Amino acid sequence: MPDSPLHHRSAPPGQRLRALPALLLGALLPLLAALLVTAPTARAAALTEVTGFGSNPSTLRMYLYVPANVAPRPAVLVAVHYCTGSGPAFYSGTEFAALADRYGFIVVYPSATRSGGCFDVSSPQALKRDGGSDPVGIRSMVGWVQQHYAVDAGRIFVTGASSGAMMTNVLLGDYPDVFSAGAAFMGVPFGCFATTDGSSWNSACANGTVTRTAQQWGDLVRAAYPGYGGPRPRMQLWHGTEDTTLRHPNLAEEIKQWTDVLGVSRTPVLTDQPQPSWTRTRYGGTGTRAPVEAVSVQGAGHTLPTSGMAAQAIAFFGLDSTDPTTPPTSPPSTPTPPTTPPTGAACRVGYTVTGWNTGLTAAITVTNAGGTAVDGWSLAFTLPAGQTVTSGWNASYSPASGAVTARNAAYNAAVAPGGSVSLGFQAAHTGDTGAPTAFTLNGTPCTLG
Repeated sequence: MPDSPLHHRSAPPGQRLRALPALLLGALLPLLAALLVTAPTARAAALTEVTGFGSNPSTLRMYLYVPANVAPRPAVLVAVHYCTGSGPAFYSGTEFAALADRYGFIVVYPSATRSGGCFDVSSPQALKRDGGSDPVGIRSMVGWVQQHYAVDAGRIFVTGASSGAMMTNVLLGDYPDVFSAGAAFMGVPFGCFATTDGSSWNSACANGTVTRTAQQWGDLVRAAYPGYGGPRPRMQLWHGTEDTTLRHPNLAEEIKQWTDVLGVSRTPVLTDQPQPSWTRTRYGGTGTRAPVEAVSVQGAGHTLPTSGMAAQAIAFFGLDSTDPTTPPTSPPSTPTPPTTPPTGAACRVGYTVTGWNTGLTAAITVTNAGGTAVDGWSLAFTLPAGQTVTSGWNASYSPASGAVTARNAAYNAAVAPGGSVSLGFQAAHTGDTGAPTAFTLNGTPCTLG
């Protein structure tokens, strides 16, 4: 055996003690190296395809994202893509997977396989519970996740964009006992896209010209699952005012439908502006998880959801906390109405109108051209004959036709000298899409341009 301080009987005690740590370290290093080589590395989350997930009459494909830090009883979010898209494209092009990493929920990404990559939201089979087509396949995907993960059955949600937003409306109608809430970005009401000729495109609905009463819209939803008397899922709705693919009037029709289905008033109980171009209205409750929430995005086209919007949907679902018992937060109460506006303020008005078929969108910019701040404003103008306001943002409008007055919202009453405020409305028309010829702000004539 080689000579060493531990085996050399004549070595002084101090020398033997000084050599002991070096010997122990020499013995431990090979063991540590072996452990480092054999220790498993943390699994990185990845999108995976699942096959054989159950009844799938339209041969959809299923993609699944389970975050590495999945919660013990995770929620499930179904995220449905747009036409020409796919499950993997929606995974990589939206923020839902990153939010799943943060909060521990599972995401299912259905993928359409038919030509054009759209989901079936128009056939009689799709608009009936267990009637066949795409909704059945998506329901099977949820069932597969429930069988393989200990998910919270009370926290299953759906969101989508364009075709996926239309499918969000359809799934909430077909399976109100499965989904707790939905968030539809640029969609149309349940049943609006229905066709009887076998086609999958409904131009009248896309152009925003299909209008029904709130009860008629609600009856379409209720007919999808006759006899169902349980709770109905909440709904969040998003739409851009300049959407030329699925036009903005569809937002008002969706609001009619889901307020009727959920039995709440169509008069908003809260109106605010989370971002300068967003006008948010809540129906049936002022909190983060109101029965119905709608967000109109000024100037946006068929491009939603853009940055930050997915997080708003996650908050509406209540998924922005790993504790499902955390109560929703409520915003401050509606601000006190502004004081009586001063008269005599100089002003300038810009007015842009975009017309189609029997509808139009008007975007208005009002600039305080005077030297005194405006605290509360009323903008008066006369619409051309045949134009009738159907919905608006950043102001209240009355009456709907003829000599109209737009009055400020609580959040945009103050306009500093040189400052501007943007507002607008949707209107129906009978052929004349022209602009008003004159405007007055608090009784004072404005210049145009």
